[in-house]
Amino acid sequence: MTRPPTAAQRRVIDAADPVTGRLRGTQAQLAALVKRGLAFRHPRPPHEHFLTPEGHRIRQGVTGEPGPAGPGEDPVLTGVFAARTGGEPDPPRPGPARRREVHSAWQGLLELRRMTNPDGAVDRPCGWERAHLVRAAALALEAAGHRPAGPEDGGYRVRETPQPEAVAVYEPDGEALRTCAVTLEGAGWQVSEHREPRTGTRYLLASPRRA
Repeated sequence: MTRPPTAAQRRVIDAADPVTGRLRGTQAQLAALVKRGLAFRHPRPPHEHFLTPEGHRIRQGVTGEPGPAGPGEDPVLTGVFAARTGGEPDPPRPGPARRREVHSAWQGLLELRRMTNPDGAVDRPCGWERAHLVRAAALALEAAGHRPAGPEDGGYRVRETPQPEAVAVYEPDGEALRTCAVTLEGAGWQVSEHREPRTGTRYLLASPRRA
């Protein structure tokens, strides 16, 4: 896991506006948070800094005590959150703690959309998602309750593609693949179904919707 934020960085995150995620700190502190993927610099003047979905998730852990973990579950951690893309060799354990992390990250992403889309729309992806396509699509799927693939078993897998602003979503179960398409469309993605020419494997091609 990526090492957790420093004490100074946690203080900046903890002091973020609880609604917008707007940050206050030195330029060095803010730049360090941007580099770690916990904050982003708004492209329009006055170029304020705001928490990313990962930053919002960490703020949840910093400002409140994590709930007790069930048997065999990990407690809420203060490391950088990462959505399940499927097939990770050492995935986080499922359970209430993981569901809280995913929910917090998804709510942070919706707030990021509201703050950075020109019209404040939350029904379509924002610039951060276009720069982190695989992570953004995976978060939409995991937040909706889809099952990510384990190291060897079935479930969804989100992968990069050679096409600009497009990811591929694989799911061996045909019905589950169609459900993934519905989820992504509801999250503001354009989705089409395809087959690999050599293997015939069905997959989704998903791109962030612009309007």
